[in-house]
Amino acid sequence: MRDATDNPFRPGSDTVPDVWAGRVEQLSDWRDVVRPRLVRGLPERGRTILGEPGLGKSSLVRRIAHRAREAGDLVTPQLRVPGGADALRLVAAAVLELAEEAGLSTRREKRVADALRRVESVAAGGISVRFGAVGDGPEPWKALSDLLLEVGAAATEQGRVALVHVDEVQNVTDEAALSQLLVALGDAITHETTLVLPGGARVSRSLPLAVYLTGLPDFEDRAGAQKGATFARRFRTTVLTALDDDDVRAALQDFVVPGWEVPGRDGDVGRVRMTAEAANAIVEICRGEPFLFQLAGERAWYAGSGDTVTRDDVLVGWRGAHREATAHVERILARLPERERSFLDAMARTEPAERRLLRLAVESGFASSSAAATTAQRLDTVRGIIARGPLYTFRHRAIEAYLTSEWPTVR
Repeated sequence: MRDATDNPFRPGSDTVPDVWAGRVEQLSDWRDVVRPRLVRGLPERGRTILGEPGLGKSSLVRRIAHRAREAGDLVTPQLRVPGGADALRLVAAAVLELAEEAGLSTRREKRVADALRRVESVAAGGISVRFGAVGDGPEPWKALSDLLLEVGAAATEQGRVALVHVDEVQNVTDEAALSQLLVALGDAITHETTLVLPGGARVSRSLPLAVYLTGLPDFEDRAGAQKGATFARRFRTTVLTALDDDDVRAALQDFVVPGWEVPGRDGDVGRVRMTAEAANAIVEICRGEPFLFQLAGERAWYAGSGDTVTRDDVLVGWRGAHREATAHVERILARLPERERSFLDAMARTEPAERRLLRLAVESGFASSSAAATTAQRLDTVRGIIARGPLYTFRHRAIEAYLTSEWPTVR
């Protein structure tokens, strides 16, 4: 009944899992705010979704992209920026695909043909192309922005939205490339065009261009330094944190009742069920981490072959995932600067009822509470790992469990 071909859990950043948990706010933001406003020609900022590894940033936006494509919108593939890659070149190639899908290659206007030609050069040569130096048109970032405007105009005519998703944006380490990319995308999504209505009335409208950027929390610092208030005006940033246990439990409810549909051996449809105790064990083990949720579910599925996933299946499967879960959390901790890691270690050593800023400043070796406050603020607002208040608490519950207990060991 249960095998590798019908496992619905998918740990990994490049997939949209069949078993989806939480992120209702971000999904409804696309459905109820971003897309309706863009279709109506109303201005809407791009979205920057940041967070530590394993929180499901890429999967979330790919799910949004799937919904957009189902609605008939123009959608780029996932543009994952490798380290050291020319992001402008990568985005240019994807926008050319959007232009092809929007039918721009068949248009006869010289303006459109010139925009396509210039961006084809950017896709071939990247940021190294310097049109302006030879008097042959705008710089690469401007050529990209101009073609996005043409794509947006075509999408307007067709009643569609064009969505661009750039993933792993923290890998755009060249400051000039980052600046040009942000300006090109920002100029396009804030551009307004004038429509002449019947009777001669003129109205301004924005183009239906949606841009989603996803990456690690450090990106906001660099983007803010590059563009300052301009970036903040053009993009709205969300820092993802752990899922609520109720979100994870709700995602597993289809397994508990009525059961998850799988292909039967004789061509019929079977159902794999999960006991309530097994579901509770997954909720407890994953600590609200989307990656760990998918990992725990995947391993529990493989731990047996019957039509019921039991608590024993969850525990046996998780023991096999112990090393991967440990490495996942340790990678997050290894990225932190020494001062931030020291602050987290101090929180872990301190009883929850005693986690006040002054006590934590002393425990972590800061000269004063004001010196520790800056580090605490970054761990809260930039990384989403802790929550400040009269008492400091962990928002990243997997890190908390790793530092304060035997987790991920399950006895």
